[in-house]
Amino acid sequence: MTLEGADGLEGRVALVAGATRGAGRGIAVQLGARGATVYVSGRSTRGRRSEYDRPETIEETAELVTAAGGRGIAVVADHLVPGEVEALVRRIDTEQGRLDVLVNDIWGGELLFEWDSTVWEHDLDKGLRLLRLAVETHAITSHFAVPLLLREPGGLVVEMTDGTADYNATRYRVSFFYDIAKSSVLRMAFALGHELGPRGATAVALTPGWLRSEMMLDAYGVTEETWRDALAKSPHFAISETPAYVGRAVAALAADPEVSRWNGQSLSSGGLAQVYGFTDLDGSRPDAWRYLVEVQDPGRPANTTGYR
Repeated sequence: MTLEGADGLEGRVALVAGATRGAGRGIAVQLGARGATVYVSGRSTRGRRSEYDRPETIEETAELVTAAGGRGIAVVADHLVPGEVEALVRRIDTEQGRLDVLVNDIWGGELLFEWDSTVWEHDLDKGLRLLRLAVETHAITSHFAVPLLLREPGGLVVEMTDGTADYNATRYRVSFFYDIAKSSVLRMAFALGHELGPRGATAVALTPGWLRSEMMLDAYGVTEETWRDALAKSPHFAISETPAYVGRAVAALAADPEVSRWNGQSLSSGGLAQVYGFTDLDGSRPDAWRYLVEVQDPGRPANTTGYR
C-alpha cells in the first residue's frame, strides 16, 4: 500500500504537541502537505524563547505547515501546565469541533541528560526535570486531548520516542533518566492502545532514526545541504534522516484507513517506509534501527548499502 503523494487529510485536524523544531516540526509540515489543519504548540515564540534559547519558533512552524498546503495554527502552551493544555484543547474544540490526530512530541531534554552518568552521579534536579518534560507532559496532554479525539471514530495518537521497544528492551540508553523517559513513552503507547482500541481509535509509539534536527546539525557544524561533511567525524551519521521522513511516517499512518492494525505497537520511520512506500527528501529509505543492530552496534565499518 503506497500513500506517498496522496493527499487524504483534507478536513482532518491534528495537534502536534512540541512542534517548535526537530521531529515535531517535520511531522507538522508533512501533515500539512497532505492538507490537514495542524495546531502546533510549544514554548518558543517570536516574542519569548524557552530555556533552549534557539531561534526556531512555533509561529515559523505554523507558516511552514501553511506553505506546504495545509493550515498551520500556532498556540503557545507549556505542556507541564494542565491549565494551558486544557485551554489549548478547548480552543481546538471551539474552532474545529474535532481532533483526528494527536502527536505527543514534547521532549525538551537535550540540555538535561548526561551521557553514561549513573543515577547517583547524574544531577538529580536535571534528571527529575527531564522525566517531567518527557513523561508528565505526555500524560497531561493525553488526559485533555483524548476525549476530543474520541468524539469521531478513527482517531490516531502518536507517542514520539527514541528507540523501538525491541531495541530499548535489551540496551541501556544514554543514562538512567534518559532510559526511563524513552521506555516510559513506549509503554504509554501500549497502555493507550489498550484504552483507545475498544473505543475506535489507535495509539502507537514511533521513533525516527538518527535525526538531522536543527540541533544535531548545529552540533556537527553542518547544514542540511552539507550534512555529509559530518561523516569525517561520525561515519555512521551516513544513516541519518531528515525530520520530514518521520513526518511522512505519521502522515501515512493518519491517511491509512486500516491504521488500527498498528494499535499499541512500537514503530519506526524506516520500518513504516517499507510498508507505505514513502521516502526521505532525497528519495532514500534509511532503516536506522536495523542498521544500528547489524552494523553500528557490532562495531562494523560504516556502510549504508542495503540500509537506505
